[in-house]
Amino acid sequence: MSPDRSLSETIEWMNEGTVWFQGHVQQLSDLDLAKESRLPGWTRAHLVAHVAQNADALGRLLSWASSGIETPMYATSEQRSQEIEVGALAPPADLRKDLGESAQRLARAVIGLPQIAWSSEVRSALGRIIPASEVPWLRTREVWLHTVDLDSGARLAEIPEAVVLALIEDITHTFSNREGIPPMQLRVWRLPGGSVIDPRYSIGESGPEISGVGPDLLGWLSGRSSGETLHSSGGVPTLPPWL
Repeated sequence: MSPDRSLSETIEWMNEGTVWFQGHVQQLSDLDLAKESRLPGWTRAHLVAHVAQNADALGRLLSWASSGIETPMYATSEQRSQEIEVGALAPPADLRKDLGESAQRLARAVIGLPQIAWSSEVRSALGRIIPASEVPWLRTREVWLHTVDLDSGARLAEIPEAVVLALIEDITHTFSNREGIPPMQLRVWRLPGGSVIDPRYSIGESGPEISGVGPDLLGWLSGRSSGETLHSSGGVPTLPPWL
């Protein structure tokens, strides 16, 4: 876990993001759910099904941490994809119900996990070995960014400042450990709430400086914008998918 975010803080972000996502889903009509989301090839129903199933998948990791019995998030990537497709075809009322109930199950698992189990190692869907204390952060990423992906009016600029910075830090760390990413220096000018700050992040040891307001940098790094609003003397490269 990043030294800049505690477990209790991350759980709070997770809960707030869950409320934000569910609120936007509730504002959508049944016909709206069938319309395209911002994610290529997925309707909003696909996205809701994914977020619901992600809650149960992360709950399996907490069960693993508590019991010591390996229970991966998904048996296979194919199973995950098939379950999303099936879930997206469910009646809207059932889809909404599953979203709420799965979030409640995960919340109960978080509250009920023994303190000692948070340091137990589990494996993410990407195969990374992580402590169970990273599970609330994995959920935090999902609910905040996917609320924007619903294309229902939510904006990256509405994400709390601390979450924006934590996401930028997470993405730059991931890219720093991946081959083929051009070196660059990132500078955040300002955050969603208007705070004037100057945090900097590095991918590699050198490279041009790319700067902008926090949500704009986050949008580009996470693949949700082309970076047209950012500033760089050397141009803004096209990045591969973060996850």
